[in-house]
Amino acid sequence: MRLLLVDDDDLLRDAVAMLLRDSHVEVDTASSAEEALGLLAAGSYDVVLSDIQMPGKSGVELLKAVRQFDLDVPVILMTGDPTVDSAVQALEYGAFRYLRKPIAAAELEGAVTRAARYHALARLKRDAIGLMGGAAQWPADRAALEGRFEAALDHLWMAFQPIVSCRQRRIHAYEALLRTDEPTLRNPQDFIAAAEQLGRLPDLGRAIRRKCGEALAVIDRDIRLFMNVHPADLNDPQLYVRQGPLAESSSRVIVEVTERASLHIVRGLKNRLDELRSMGFLLAVDDLGAGYAGLTSMAQLEPEYVKLDMSLIRGIDQRPTQQKLVRSIVNVCQELDKKVIAEGVEEASECAALIEMGCDLLQGYLFARPQREPPSVVWDQLASHDTTKR
Repeated sequence: MRLLLVDDDDLLRDAVAMLLRDSHVEVDTASSAEEALGLLAAGSYDVVLSDIQMPGKSGVELLKAVRQFDLDVPVILMTGDPTVDSAVQALEYGAFRYLRKPIAAAELEGAVTRAARYHALARLKRDAIGLMGGAAQWPADRAALEGRFEAALDHLWMAFQPIVSCRQRRIHAYEALLRTDEPTLRNPQDFIAAAEQLGRLPDLGRAIRRKCGEALAVIDRDIRLFMNVHPADLNDPQLYVRQGPLAESSSRVIVEVTERASLHIVRGLKNRLDELRSMGFLLAVDDLGAGYAGLTSMAQLEPEYVKLDMSLIRGIDQRPTQQKLVRSIVNVCQELDKKVIAEGVEEASECAALIEMGCDLLQGYLFARPQREPPSVVWDQLASHDTTKR
C-alpha cells in the first residue's frame, strides 16, 4: 500500500509515518497541500491522509484539487479542532473518513486499510465498466463533480447548426449548441445538471454568452444566432449589462428558452423580458410539443420565434395526425405574427411536407450537422427533391 501523508506538524507527521511504516505501508510525506499536489502529479497513491488545518490550502481544498485529476483515490481528513462546518464540508466533498486527533493507532490503521480496499474496488469497477463497453457516469461526490465541472468549463465550446429558409435557399440563423471535450460531461444535459447541482448555472451561462459573442464576430452580419438559456440565466444580473459580450450584436441574438423547464424560478419575469427586448434581443420558445402543457410559457414570453420539437417532425410526411397538428400550430403562430421553426428535419420528404404546411424555417441533419465552425449548406445536394417548387 502506498500512502501520502500531509501535515504541517513535523513531530506528528513523523510519528504517524513511523506507525504506518511499521504496518508495512509505504509512506511519502508532505508538509503542505501544495507540496502534496506536486507528489500526486508525479505518481499514484492508494490513500491520501491529510490534516485539515494547514497554512495555505486546507485539507478540504486539497481534496477538491485532487478530485480534478483523480476521481477514485480515497482522502482521509484528520483534525485536532473539529467543527460542524469542517465535518459537513469533508463529507460534502467526498472525504473517505473524518478523524479527530488524537487518533488511536488501531483506528488509524483500520481506516487506512479500509480506504485502500475501497480504492482497489473502485478501480475494478471502472475496469468492469470498460470491459462491458459502458461509459462511467459522472461522479456523485461534490469534490469530484466540481473538478470535472471546472474541466468542462475550461474545454467548453459551441457547435453551430444552421436554421434555413428553404424558399429563399439561405441560412437564416445558426443555433449555438453547448459542447465540451471533458469526457464525463460530454452530454449537454449532464453538463447542465452538474451546474445545477453545484449552484454554478451562472458560471455556465456566462461562459456560453462569451463563446456566443466570439461567434457573432465571425458570422455574416445578416445571419442571426439562437442562444439557449436556462430559465435561471434570466435571474443573472450580468445578462442585462449593456457592455456585456453580446451587447454590440444584441439585435442579431435570439434568446431561446426551452419549454422543458418551468419559468416559475424567474423573479420579475415580465420586467426582465422587457429589459432584454429594450437591449435589442428577440425571444424564442424551444421544444414546443415536448415541454409543459398549456399556454403559460408562450403567454409569458410572447416569443418572436416558436421552435417545434423534433418529436413532432420525425416522419411527418407519413403521419396525417401530426401533419394536421403542425399545420394548425403554424396557422395560429402566423396569426400571432410568430415565426415557426421545425427542428430535427432529416429527410427531404419531411422537408417538402413541412414547406407544404407553410413552415419555411427548418433545422436538422438534412442541411448540416452541428459543427465547431458555422457550416454552410450545399443546396445542390437537395436538388433531387426541389423544395422551392412546393
